[in-house]
Amino acid sequence: MPAFQEYFDPSHQLVRDSVRRFVEREILPDIDQWEESESFPRELYLKAGAAGILGIGYPESLGGSHEGDLFAKVAASEELMRCGSGGLVAGLGSLDIGLPPILKWARPEVRDRVVPLVLSGEKISALAITEPSGGSDVANLQTRAVRDGDFYRVSGSKTFITSGVRADFYTVAVRTGEPGFGGISLLLIEKGTPGFTVGRQLKKMGWWASDTAELFFDNCLVPVGNLIGAENMGFACIMGNFQSERLALALMANMTAQLALEESLKWARQREAFGKPIGKFQVLKHRLAEMATALEVSREFTYRQAAKMAAGQSVIKEISMAKNFATDTADRITTDAVQILGGLGYMRESLVERLYRDNRILSIGGGTREVMNEIISKQMGL
Repeated sequence: MPAFQEYFDPSHQLVRDSVRRFVEREILPDIDQWEESESFPRELYLKAGAAGILGIGYPESLGGSHEGDLFAKVAASEELMRCGSGGLVAGLGSLDIGLPPILKWARPEVRDRVVPLVLSGEKISALAITEPSGGSDVANLQTRAVRDGDFYRVSGSKTFITSGVRADFYTVAVRTGEPGFGGISLLLIEKGTPGFTVGRQLKKMGWWASDTAELFFDNCLVPVGNLIGAENMGFACIMGNFQSERLALALMANMTAQLALEESLKWARQREAFGKPIGKFQVLKHRLAEMATALEVSREFTYRQAAKMAAGQSVIKEISMAKNFATDTADRITTDAVQILGGLGYMRESLVERLYRDNRILSIGGGTREVMNEIISKQMGL
């Protein structure tokens, strides 16, 4: 992969090298088995915490490192994807969507108790927004929290929650006020809280190694002190969190495409047909050239938005564009990769088969492609 010196400095290369060694040592030897068993050992969180991977981008005072260095996070995220399992990366990285609201808006005593435990890998954090009645329509969520003295009584359900089975801390979107975006709050709900139960692990098309679950709340009593941010101001917190999540999904899409392209190039060089490597046929050479071109454009555009975010600029429109462009690119490249590998590309023993399946969620999660286009058009004044 190109060095992209404009964005990455020598310290980022050290991060990249460290994470790549971790992936080679702790993940790659077992990833195929973990995929088939649809899980990976909880111990991997502890190992990633001890290696400093989970803490990248978080305050040193809470057990993190490289606070405010977005491209250290980018480098680490890209190298984790080299394990070839989007599900493992999503599960191991669920803290990056569950923890930021706690870090930014929770009471100090809650933040100081929760964040270090998650960054060390001792505990797992998850974000719970999506409901059976709707996913991207966050403003109309139905899970209700009613104030009762020093507690909220929470009733409702969530679904498609990454790390939902084994998480310890859940950042949960609830309705504390009137209908619409102005009545939403965020609560920290801990596993074991009376009235809170975790449903079955859901079976998925891809991301097999991540656990994905349903959550149920039946008059679940949550201390008022677990409110994250101000009451009825949760929608703004969620939207701010979405920008980082959409960047992460764009990066994941680009790396999915990168791995698929690499597998295609290897196959084109070694597979022979009609007396020569298939990569020598013009039709395939041109397809590979187009795959590489689309990926370079997507990656550069994504990095550009990351640089703007790191500089404190608002990129609501552009990060939505980046997510859509990256996922469209990954759709095309993973499809082409399966076609290039032919029968082998359809086999579970092939990495591109997994990449093809894992890729499909990327244009759905974090806001669907259609919602991204709605955001883009609104930002254009339409």
